[in-house]
Amino acid sequence: MRITISGPPGSGTTSLAKFLVARHGFDLISAGEVFRSLARERGMDLSAFGKLAEEDSSVDKMIDARQKEIGEERDDIIIEGRLAGWMVANADLRIWVTASLSCRGGRVAERDGIGPGTAADLTAEREKCEALRYRKYYGIDIADFSPYDLVVSSEKWGKEELGMIVNTALEYLWK
Repeated sequence: MRITISGPPGSGTTSLAKFLVARHGFDLISAGEVFRSLARERGMDLSAFGKLAEEDSSVDKMIDARQKEIGEERDDIIIEGRLAGWMVANADLRIWVTASLSCRGGRVAERDGIGPGTAADLTAEREKCEALRYRKYYGIDIADFSPYDLVVSSEKWGKEELGMIVNTALEYLWK
């Protein structure tokens, strides 16, 4: 089983992925964690690292190519990342998680220890930066949900409830 989980920053993709990993024992590949780790290694915040990625396409392309390669070769895996649903051609289930910017900004603020307004502004800036890069590098409109089998809001449901929604979808796929 190959599952992709995508969504904008702060939407809960990582939380959902970790829930499913704990529940089903899948392996997890997270593009966001790789991106954050690379930013930390270079002593940069996400906004500054995003700007570097705008200038140096090798940053995104390296992360995306590795995610695609692993996702398409391995079984019983969750590939979590903004482009995962677009990149992993043989995914069994593609999920997009969504929530409002204010909701996501609050989550990012809590995670990163910054104010919610600042977090929402930085999140919006990051989304815009990423959308431009994805269109430029791959011709992908990140607002196009056509590759996804399931689009679900994390604003209404927490990770447990989202996990149960996905579990229901998985039960039908396993039949």
